[in-house]
Amino acid sequence: MSAAGIPQLAAAPEIEPQALVEVLDLVRVYRMGAVDVRALDGISLEVARSEFLAVVGVSGSGKSTLLHLIGGLDTPSSGSIRVAGRELVSLESYERALYRRTTVGFVFQSFHLVPSMNAEENVALALTLQGTYGAERRLRARDALRRVGLAGRAAHRPAELSGGEQQRVVLARAIVNRPLLLLADEPTGNLDRRTAGEVMNLLRDVNRAEGTTVIMVTHDEETAGGIADRVIRLSDGQFIRGGTNR
Repeated sequence: MSAAGIPQLAAAPEIEPQALVEVLDLVRVYRMGAVDVRALDGISLEVARSEFLAVVGVSGSGKSTLLHLIGGLDTPSSGSIRVAGRELVSLESYERALYRRTTVGFVFQSFHLVPSMNAEENVALALTLQGTYGAERRLRARDALRRVGLAGRAAHRPAELSGGEQQRVVLARAIVNRPLLLLADEPTGNLDRRTAGEVMNLLRDVNRAEGTTVIMVTHDEETAGGIADRVIRLSDGQFIRGGTNR
């Protein structure tokens, strides 16, 4: 009721979009010498909350470009990218950096671990960048390592870990902030088949247990088909089958 006695309408509650990720008419053109290369050529895509999506394609198909754009590591030539209702294209550089720290976790083929730091310190580094320090940082780093099965290896440096264990540390670092969205770029490319299967199962566990939306790009369609909720195929910057659910 207003001061004048006139009933006031309550503000409409904000409704979260069903799709966590919405991509519309996305184009990314790179200049290579005198030639323009269209890495992505007007693609549209929706990814539901808690979905595990795999994007498959050969090298140069545009799949890593797509992941980098959704992750805020790059900006498109044209088109729209919305994550959790937020338009990424309009973000300033510092806002994109904040988005990457708080909303997205990254798992790359290359481990990018700091050699002089042990597993716990490597995971805790992600928390430091977010502004978490002290006992809370240590507890959260240890919990993330426990979740990927490395509780007993927290004090080991990367050189003392196998390739599969290093990738588990990378995954722990990616999920320590409990991101809404986990982006994995060829996460098993450097691993043997058995170890690759273990890492894939961990990605699926994170997706199922915590409801984390996962987008993974890979050239391995067989592995992707056995783990993802949905597989889409990218070729020459365009989806060739099942690429959009709009």
